[in-house]
Amino acid sequence: MVTKQLGFIGLGDMGMGMARNLLAAGFPLTGLDLRPERMSMLEEAGGKSAAGAANVGRVSDTVFIMVMNGQQVMDLLQGEDGLLTGMAPGGTIIVTATIEPREMRQAALLLEGSGLGLIDCPVSGGRSGAEGGTLTLMAAAAGDVFAAQQDVLAAVGEKIFHVGEEPGMGQTVKACLQSFIGLTFVAIFESLALGASADVPGQVLFDVIRNTAAGSSPFYRENAELVLERRFVDTGSQIGTMTKDLGISMALGRETGAPLFATAAAWELFKAGISRFPGEGNTSVVKILESISGVEVQR
Repeated sequence: MVTKQLGFIGLGDMGMGMARNLLAAGFPLTGLDLRPERMSMLEEAGGKSAAGAANVGRVSDTVFIMVMNGQQVMDLLQGEDGLLTGMAPGGTIIVTATIEPREMRQAALLLEGSGLGLIDCPVSGGRSGAEGGTLTLMAAAAGDVFAAQQDVLAAVGEKIFHVGEEPGMGQTVKACLQSFIGLTFVAIFESLALGASADVPGQVLFDVIRNTAAGSSPFYRENAELVLERRFVDTGSQIGTMTKDLGISMALGRETGAPLFATAAAWELFKAGISRFPGEGNTSVVKILESISGVEVQR
């Protein structure tokens, strides 16, 4: 049986976890990242490294793109060293990066006439989901293209949703999700900081909230625990990513005319956080609230 040859561009915390799961599922994989140490990590996991995007495309039937922003996606597709130069008709590109819906539509226009399939497929689940193969996938693609990549998608995701056929629909769903997640982060941080300002021990507040419907989710427990433990680095999340994603939610709101009062406030708080703690995780936002109140959340 012929095995699909896979390519993977963008081997950060998320990308490396996904690449390892694809290799574990038996897919030969060639990867690309700007950082030599990441290429070495891929080779240690059993993958091969390539010198550029076109070279990844030449040896791949399906290529994942897991970079930070829309401009990087465009740059990887076009130009002398782009995927469009290297990939043969019949191949498929899966964009798992989170970018603006309009950027995804622009990427689709670049592929017109190339004979390449496209899956607009942002993911959710963080580093733990990427490493465990339990990501949630929001895939928009033509039905036949989506069906042909089920084996590949199942290697990285546990919950795979076909959210539409039009490019940009996956990114639109992700933008709505990130609005919700950003607001949930702020709710966790503000409630803990409020308790600290009123001399309520953090553990008391945590125990009460986690036993309510609002706080019963693993998301609440994991992130509140991180704050109580004063863990702000190596948390599996990056404040830069969440800040960028909330900016995408805001851009979608401007495009559609949807009011985003609370999302705007969350975005401003995350922007304040990244200005003070650019290399830390999302939990560092609580320190902005603490500094204003002159308190610190403690157990």
